[in-house]
Amino acid sequence: MEAEISVPDGIQASLERGVLKIKGPRGEQARHFANPTIGIRLEDGLIRLVYESKKEKKGTKAVVGTWEMHIRNMISGAQKGWEARLKIVYSHFPVRFSVEGKEVLIQNFLGEKKARKARINGNAKVDVVKDEVIVTGVAKEEVGQTAANIELATRVTGRDRRVFQDGCYIVEKPRPQIRLL
Repeated sequence: MEAEISVPDGIQASLERGVLKIKGPRGEQARHFANPTIGIRLEDGLIRLVYESKKEKKGTKAVVGTWEMHIRNMISGAQKGWEARLKIVYSHFPVRFSVEGKEVLIQNFLGEKKARKARINGNAKVDVVKDEVIVTGVAKEEVGQTAANIELATRVTGRDRRVFQDGCYIVEKPRPQIRLL
């Protein structure tokens, strides 16, 4: 079983000891691929995933498909970047979002004195525009996890969710970025 992924123009790919590096106009990312029965090769603008065993199993077929999607996401991120959007909702207390280093600070959430914090993963970038939080980056996993961290930090517990609908909710999951910030 094989899977081939062509490397588009403007994208550079290199492979060293199982670590695939993809570099493009939006940035660079690297990922380690290791499996005893699946080999990864880079030859003439093609990334080739080869299953090197006599028996094909469902599990290894799934791994080949997963790796293929990871590589396609890496190429898409290096070309266009990834973007997720969150909506800030509040009715009781005005919430303030700010970015400090590798953390998003959520102040005055439900009138709390102590600021809530959400971690920014990897090289993801967070921008707050009015009542919207925009998370951008090269790696889809980093963008998605950062958006999830922000949503989780504003989770309301111990109150009636029908009344207290305050929070920051993901409205667009990570997708290829369309516009430049």
